[in-house]
Amino acid sequence: MSKNVTPYKDSEVGKKEQVTEMFDKVSSNYDFLNRIMTFGIDISWRKHVVALVKEGNAKKVMDIATGTGDLAILLAKSDIDDVTGLDISPGMLEIGKQKVNAEGLDNKIDMIIGDSEELPFEDGTFDAITVAFGVRNFENLELGLQEIRRVLKPKGALIVLETSQPSKFPVKQGFQFYSKYIIPTIGKLFSKDKSAYDYLPESAAAFPYGEKFNNILLKTGFNTSKVYPQTLGVATIYHAIK
Repeated sequence: MSKNVTPYKDSEVGKKEQVTEMFDKVSSNYDFLNRIMTFGIDISWRKHVVALVKEGNAKKVMDIATGTGDLAILLAKSDIDDVTGLDISPGMLEIGKQKVNAEGLDNKIDMIIGDSEELPFEDGTFDAITVAFGVRNFENLELGLQEIRRVLKPKGALIVLETSQPSKFPVKQGFQFYSKYIIPTIGKLFSKDKSAYDYLPESAAAFPYGEKFNNILLKTGFNTSKVYPQTLGVATIYHAIK
């Protein structure tokens, strides 16, 4: 990132601990606010991620920063029978476990606490790994990507869905206004953590999206990577191969 953005600017602990605390605090209404703030469009983005996973005939998949499990559940419903959902936040993961149980997918999805920079798996474990709106929360982006590459099988796929910044008028100006004023206002009205919905748009604005992130993927050892802008550039999907 161009600058180190953290949820709590006066905190003395590292970004990783701050992100864990923040998501624990917002976990109970995260899904509700996420649907409002993206107008539900994020569901179609996640379905595109699942389609890319399916293209590679992946059998064993991990969803990092799985949060409340939306993407892990979509993966399991697409006939992938071995899905691991990993997250650093116990609060988010507990909501995710409840959703997995309600969907009757306990036999397909294993939800575990874990750190993206210290993955508790052997080299070459997974056919594919997904990360939806999570890489910008990594404390050390390149270290996290290197760990992901390590646990992927040869020719395994990393598929990242992340926010980006539209570049064309008037979408750029409208998105900047929405991110700077509307998202924090909605967050302050409904969230238990008033700082969280300042951090989320700030971290999105600081993230090296598009070709910059694509170059980081290549720098960390992925052989190829493709970029798929979504919905006028407000989000981007990256498809990298080990």
